Amino acid sequence: MPATLVGLIVALVAVMMGAQTHHVSPVFLVSNVTALLIVIGGALGATMASFEFTATTGVFKAIMKAVLGKDTPIDSGETIKTLVEFARKARGEGLLALESEMANLDDPFMKRGLQLAIDGSDPDSVAQVMRTDIKAMKARHKVGVDWCQSYGIFAPTFGIIGAVIGLVATLGELDKPEKLGAGIAGAFVATFLGVFMANGVMLPLSNRMKRLSAQEVQAREMVMEGVLAIQGGQNPRVIEETLMSYLSPGDAEALRSVSS
Repeated sequence: MPATLVGLIVALVAVMMGAQTHHVSPVFLVSNVTALLIVIGGALGATMASFEFTATTGVFKAIMKAVLGKDTPIDSGETIKTLVEFARKARGEGLLALESEMANLDDPFMKRGLQLAIDGSDPDSVAQVMRTDIKAMKARHKVGVDWCQSYGIFAPTFGIIGAVIGLVATLGELDKPEKLGAGIAGAFVATFLGVFMANGVMLPLSNRMKRLSAQEVQAREMVMEGVLAIQGGQNPRVIEETLMSYLSPGDAEALRSVSS
């Protein structure tokens, strides 16, 4: 099970169990329809108003990837193996020999860089294109991060709005003292929901998206360095050792043991 999903579940269970120890029903905390509408709907509307519509529709896919995706979605070890194999072939048979490998290459970023090199583009041009690709990807990822952070900012405020509305409704029934306790408690449910949606859901998701983005940026920078090294005709062994510096010591050692 992905660590992000586990973490979200742990946070929810911890809060619900804590509420239970104070004799507060967890069902009571999450079944107040008015509070749910004000907090979740209000924060969603405010966040949607802050971004273009395509950002909102796209962020749900990013959230699903963050919650349900693999903890380490990129296999850098396999990427290094592929680049080293290409380096050996290019050094022995020439850069044009890699043309036959392009059809079977699944990584579009690596494929684009190698194709530019095969077509005779100078190294500076290849590097510029690949850096621009990475920069554009980072900008796309930032939209999802900013969207979740904005929701996390708005949610507690709408929780306060929900609490104020609930208190106003309760104060309107001062002639019914038997309802005051339940009314005030219900009003503060909105505050709870707003704070939890921010700190228990949306802000952790934004942090996870940042981490995934950083992993993908690092993976692409590694690919770019490998492509430029292949184009420059460097020794495959040197390329392998250089690219292994992107791995943790344990992963690098494991890859060396497999390669040897």
